[in-house]
Amino acid sequence: MAGKIRVLIAKPGLDGHDRGAKVVAQALKDAGMEVIYTGLRQTPEQIVNAAIQEDVSFIGMSILSGAHNTLFPKVMKLLKENDCDNIKVFGGGVIPADDIPFLKENGVMEVFGPGTPLTEVVKFVKENA
Repeated sequence: MAGKIRVLIAKPGLDGHDRGAKVVAQALKDAGMEVIYTGLRQTPEQIVNAAIQEDVSFIGMSILSGAHNTLFPKVMKLLKENDCDNIKVFGGGVIPADDIPFLKENGVMEVFGPGTPLTEVVKFVKENA
């Protein structure tokens, strides 16, 4: 892949806690990637529109509100509808292990739980770029 890897970090839904998202964004920047952070309380439509406008290769979403089984599939659907299903999606936050297979069946490449070393997130993005 030519140039820097571009990653959009998003906080969908009504969750108001973004410390983890900012820490991941900084780790990706420190690893040499271009990172766009959308801020809090983004709709799936806003996230997908920003990903298209910013021409990113990845979307990383952080969800702590419990709405992951609704919001992740909605983002995946919108990416497909906009012919952007080449954008890879990963997530993190407080997501029960039992829900991860459902998210992956819906196209989410990876889910990182609390306490995941930042090096694992960086490695995942670099290996899948």
